[in-house]
This record gives sequence, C-alpha cells and structure tokens, in this order.
Amino acid sequence: MNLGYQGDALVDEDASPEAPPTAPERRRITVWEALAAAAVVVGVVVRFTANSHLWLDEALSVNIARLPLSRLPEALRHDGAPPLYYVVLHGWMEVFGTGTIAVRALSGVFAVAALPFMWIAGRRLGGRRLAAVALVTLAASPFAVRYATEARMYSLMTLLALLGWLALGDLLERFSWARAAAVSVLTGLLLLTHYWSFYLLAVAAVIVILRARRGTGHVEARRALVAMAVGGLAFLPWVPSFLYQLHHTGTPWAGSPDVRILFDTVFQFTGGFWDPGFIFGILAWLLIVVAVFGRPLDSARIELDLRTRPESRTLAIVAFGTLAVAYVAGVIGQSGFAVRYAAVLFPFVVLLVALGVTRFTSPWVFRGVVAACLVLGFIAITPNVFGDRTTAAKVARVLRAQARPGDVVAYCPDQLGPSVSRMLGDRGLVQVPFPAGGSPDRVDWVDYAQRNHAARTAPFAQMLLDRAGPDHTIWLVWSPNYLTFGTKCTALGDRLQAARPDMTRVMTIKTEYFEHPGLIRYRPA
Repeated sequence: MNLGYQGDALVDEDASPEAPPTAPERRRITVWEALAAAAVVVGVVVRFTANSHLWLDEALSVNIARLPLSRLPEALRHDGAPPLYYVVLHGWMEVFGTGTIAVRALSGVFAVAALPFMWIAGRRLGGRRLAAVALVTLAASPFAVRYATEARMYSLMTLLALLGWLALGDLLERFSWARAAAVSVLTGLLLLTHYWSFYLLAVAAVIVILRARRGTGHVEARRALVAMAVGGLAFLPWVPSFLYQLHHTGTPWAGSPDVRILFDTVFQFTGGFWDPGFIFGILAWLLIVVAVFGRPLDSARIELDLRTRPESRTLAIVAFGTLAVAYVAGVIGQSGFAVRYAAVLFPFVVLLVALGVTRFTSPWVFRGVVAACLVLGFIAITPNVFGDRTTAAKVARVLRAQARPGDVVAYCPDQLGPSVSRMLGDRGLVQVPFPAGGSPDRVDWVDYAQRNHAARTAPFAQMLLDRAGPDHTIWLVWSPNYLTFGTKCTALGDRLQAARPDMTRVMTIKTEYFEHPGLIRYRPA
C-alpha cells in the first residue's frame, strides 16, 4: 500500500541506492504505508461506532426482520422493499440479538468486506498505486461509514455492486461456468436487495450488448448477457409483491427528484453541504473530471482530452448513467429520491476519485491530494460517530420517567412511532399512531398519501380523550410538516389543548437532528 512511487511502480523511498544484498531482507515499511494502514484501521473501527439510537427506517427494518420468515413477504408488501436484507438480518438477530449495536454491526460487516474488494478493483484498473488510493478513499468515506452504521441494506448494495463489477469483468475476459454462475448469483442478489439495482443492471446490460455487437470479446459478452438474464430469474417469485408495491407503496414521504441530483449526489457521498463535506465534494468533482478527461504529461502538467480516457470511460458511464436512469425513472414514475439509494453506484464513484488522484505524477502533489481526501473525509465522519440522528431516545427517556401506566401516547405522524416505541418497552402505556391507530412499531405505506389526505384530526383527538379518561395524561410525540400530512399534526395538538388547557411542551423540536420529534403533555382537567 506504498503511496510513494516512481512511474507506475511503488518504491521504498527510504531504501538505500546501493546494490541489493545477496540475502533477502525484509523491506522497511515507509511512513506513507504506515499512515495508509492507520487510515484503513481507523476506517474499520468507525464502521462499528455510532452514538445515535435507531431512527425510523432502522427501527422498521428490525421490527420487520424479527417476524417469522413466513410473515416477511406480507410485511414487506406493506413496506415497499425486496426481501434479501430482511432475511439476512433475521438470521443475524437470531444469533446476536436485537440491540442497537448488534443490528447495526451487520451493515458494518458488509462495509468492511467491501474494502479488500475495492483494493482488487483498483489493482485491476490501474495497479497497486490505484488500489491503495481506492482502498484508503473508501476507508475514509463519510457515506460508506454512515451506512455501515445504519441497520439498512445500503452497505450490502455497495458490496454486491462491487462484487458484480469484478465478476462481470472476469467473465468478459474469459468464460468459465464458475464465472458465469458468479454473475448470475450476484445479479439475483442485487435485484432482491434494492430496486435501484434495476438501473445499475440496465446500464451494465447496455454496455455488454454494445460489446457483444462489435469488437473483440463478443462471444464472452453474449454469454455474460445470458448469465445476467439467468440471474434475473431469481426475482421472478417476487414479481407479484413487486407489482403490488409498485402500485400501492412507492415513496410517499418524498417528492420526485430534481435534476440537481446528477451533481449533488457526489457532495452527499463526501459528507454533504457543510464545510468539510462541501470542500471534499469540490475536490471529488475535480478528481472525477481529471480521471475522465485527464492524461498526465509530466509532474507539472495534465492534458485534458474531451474524448475521455478509456480506463475511466466505462466507470463514468456506469456511475452517472445509473444515476441518470434513476432520475428519469423517478420523474416518470413520480417516485422519491434519497441519496442512500445511490449506494449501488457509490463504489464506481470511489474508483473514479481514486483514478483522478493517480493522474498526479508529482509525488508531493499526489501525497497532498491523498492526505486532503483522508483529512476531509475523517472530519466529515465525526458527526456520524459522535452525533445523534434522532431525538427519539430523549423523548423515550422522558416518557419512561414521567408517564404512568394507562397514559396515552399519540404519535403524529405515525412515522415517529417505531423509533420511540422501540425504547419504551412494555410500560402499560396506550400507544396510538395517527392516523390509522394500530401498532406503533410499524408504518403501513400502502396507499399512504391517500389515507393521510383523508384523515381527520377531530375524531382522532376525541378517541385519545376517551382512551385517557378523566385520570390519565395524554402525551403527543409530534413533528410538523411531514409530506402528505400538511398541518394536521399541528391541528391535532390544538384540538387536544382546547380540551385540556393544562399543556406543557416538554421537549421542543430541534431541527438539527435528522429525525426530530417533540413532546407535549396534556394533563387531565
């Protein structure tokens, strides 16, 4: 992993210029190798370090995955996701339990497993120098660390996409049944992990089709297409559920994507639009441009070729072609966009950034750019390690301390129920999510927008008052302005205050948190 080099070969810069000894000697580890190794070690550690409790999506994942396997398909029909991650998480929790650290560790394992395969991908693309840069860049990536510490399927998506890239490259180079089987299996696993895999596989299929029609390797390319098609058969049993989800779930919590996602996604990969993330994002975009168009002339000059460089062309098409297809599909289907879905194309952006770094042939410039990526990346990681994603734990702490058995806890919107109720346990509280009632540990996304638009706050408020009776307190866990709810949660609070004027805002809403419920107490008259 030596980051010093001459030409394309890594060298030990501290080595003596004398003739090599007759007996083999152990090569000394350079300072740059030691720093790179330390960065990877730190990157591994922070993939299992997060201060926050589970937020909505994570709590939903755990609550669904803990169901018996026979009930998973029906639960996922109402959630909107394919089944693979939930099946794996179910087995993981059978062994390690449902604690916050335990359920997140599965994603950490997937994220750590991606590191050696990123090294392999970089080495195939540009030798050991590129492999080392790709490895440390992924190790210090704020995006990779964020989703390594989230009980969701996104680090699994990254791992499978990277493995699929390597397997497809092997198969296009030389056919074997083992390689074809690997492509088929990984295709099926990707499709059963997240629906954005369709976009990646569509772009990959177009690339393989073009290769099958012209140029060398057309026989291997045709066989690769067959292998991908065979892998797609694994999705067939899930098609009825997918079609149901397509018509009834979708992403009612977000609007259709803006064309800016084609540009902003890289900034989200580097930590977002705050100081270190924004600076890192500008650097990443510059490196991507250099990777795609740049050719080093000497240590001081890089030539830009608008025809693009062949070693980066396919990577750029896969990464930004997938993002473009997702954007078009989102606009046509009016489906929401979340940057976490782009985990399926994330490893290719990392490779492009690393390739851009290796365009610099001056050792000091090269090391300086690598150091900047590492420093900015690790700074952008700190909020994930030390910060909270949700105030649900603080809300639950107050309820555990002050609520009495028989008190009513209302959640508005229902999306606040899973994270808070997970930490309340069985305390004899009556927990009711708005608008549908039912259990607070799940959210039914089927026809969600229509149900919320039709919901009325007056009968729901009266139901809460009836359940609380004259002796019990009503607690409202709430947050305004959730999409499809409008002002209904505010109106619900006003109705409860009209009936019970003894109202206290126990916890105010703090928008610096990703999920930020507040808490209001309505005492009996």
